[in-house]
Amino acid sequence: MYARLLIFACCIAFTAGLRADEPAVDRAAAARGYRNLVTRAYLAPDFHQKTFDDVWQKWPEPLRSQAEKASLLERRKMAFERYGLTPRPEDPSKPLQYVVDAQGNWTMNCFACHGGQVAGKVIPGLPNNAYALQTLTEETRSLKLDRGEKLTRMDVGSLVVPLGSTNGTTNAVMFGVALMAFRDPDLNVLKTPQVPKMTHHDMDAPPWWHFKKKQQLYIDGFAEKGHRALMQFTMVRHNGPETFRQREADFRDIYAYLMSLEAPKYPFPIDEKLAAEGKQVFNRACAECHGTYGEGGSYPEVRIPIDQLGTDRVRLDALSAEQRDSYGKSWFAEYGAKKNVNDPDGYVAPPLDGVWASAPYFHNGSVPTLWHVLHPEERPKVWRRTSFEGYDQQRVGLEVEELDGLPRRLIPDWERRTFFDTSAYGKSAAGHDYPSALAEDERRAVLEYLKTL
Repeated sequence: MYARLLIFACCIAFTAGLRADEPAVDRAAAARGYRNLVTRAYLAPDFHQKTFDDVWQKWPEPLRSQAEKASLLERRKMAFERYGLTPRPEDPSKPLQYVVDAQGNWTMNCFACHGGQVAGKVIPGLPNNAYALQTLTEETRSLKLDRGEKLTRMDVGSLVVPLGSTNGTTNAVMFGVALMAFRDPDLNVLKTPQVPKMTHHDMDAPPWWHFKKKQQLYIDGFAEKGHRALMQFTMVRHNGPETFRQREADFRDIYAYLMSLEAPKYPFPIDEKLAAEGKQVFNRACAECHGTYGEGGSYPEVRIPIDQLGTDRVRLDALSAEQRDSYGKSWFAEYGAKKNVNDPDGYVAPPLDGVWASAPYFHNGSVPTLWHVLHPEERPKVWRRTSFEGYDQQRVGLEVEELDGLPRRLIPDWERRTFFDTSAYGKSAAGHDYPSALAEDERRAVLEYLKTL
C-alpha cells in the first residue's frame, strides 16, 4: 500500500512544473527510480542503526556531553546535522542519503551527494553541500574498533583514498578511477590489477535537474550520459558483471527519475523590475556559454578552454586520456558506442536552472555565494558556514564567515573540514573573471535575475 501511495505522490510531484516543450517522461518509471534509490541497497551496508545511534560517544566536547543528556531522537537530529544528513521528505524517520533496511543496516545511496537542503527545505537532487563523509566514516570506524566489530569497505578504503577534505565535497572522481582500475571492459575483476595514478581532489556535486539538459556528463563533458553510466558507484568487488546486467532495469528507472526533476523555485521576494534588467544584461554577457531561459530558451553545452576560463585545473588534469579511454571502451559506455572525449581542453559551462539553490559554486565548491561569483575580486580566501539551515538572501547562497586564513590554533581534522581553504590543492576560487567587465549596477541586476531561473 505504501509503495502505491509513494508512486502516486511522486507522479503528481513530477508532473507539476513540466514544460510543454520538454520530452515526455515516463512518470511511473521515474517514481520507481526514486523508490529504487531509497529502498534498494546496491552496496554492502556501511554501519548499523545502533552504531549511528551511539556514534555520539566519539564526538568532541562539549557536543558529547550535550548528546549524553539528550533523548535518542534529539541525538539523531544532532547526528544528522553533524554529518550533513537530511530526513526524507516522505518519511522523516529515515535519512534521504542512506537505505535503511528492516534489520537496521545503513547503506549509502546516490542521495548522499545529490540530496541536500536549502533554506531549511530538503530537496532530492540538490547537491548535499553539508555532507561530512570523511568525519562520519572516521567516527563510526572508531566506534566499531572499540567494539571489535568488522570493518566495511568504506572504513578500510578511506585509509588509502581520502573521502573529502572539506565538508560538502568528495573525492568522487578518484573513487571511480580506483574502481575502474580493478575491472576489465566487461567489468570482470582483474586478478593482477595495476595501481592507477591517483590525483586526489575534491568535487562539488552538480544539481540533478541539469541532467536532462545535458548530452555529456561531468564538468569536462567527457562521457555521454546513459543509464549504465549511473551504475559506476556500485563497482565494489562483490558486484560482478552479472549483477550489473541484472540491475539495468532498475537504473533505467533511475535515469527516468533524473530526467523528471525540475529546478526548485526561489522562495523569497524578487524585485521583478531589477530582474528584468538583469535578464537583458545576462543575455548579452552570459548566455553565450550558459544558455537562455524562459520561452524559447536553449542550452549550448559549450566547453570553455581552461586557459580562457582560468578556474582550478586540477580536475581537468586528474584524469588521463588513457583513463577516460578505458571508461569509453567499457560496458558502461557500451563498448565505444557512446561518445567519449579523451582529451577535453576545459570545462563545460553548466546550465543555471535553480542556480540560487545550488551553492557553493564552481566545480570544486570554492565560492560560497552568487555575489562572490559576480565579484571575483571579493572572493574569500577561507570561509566557513555559520548555519546548517541558513540562507543568505542578499548575496544569494550560503551564510558564511570569511577569514584571511585557517585559525592559528591547532585544530582537529574534523574541524578543519568545516573550513574551505582556497589556497589548498585543487580548491582555488580563481577564474571566471567575466563579471569584472560589468558595472556594479549590472552585476546587481544579474544577481536578481539569477533568482528567477
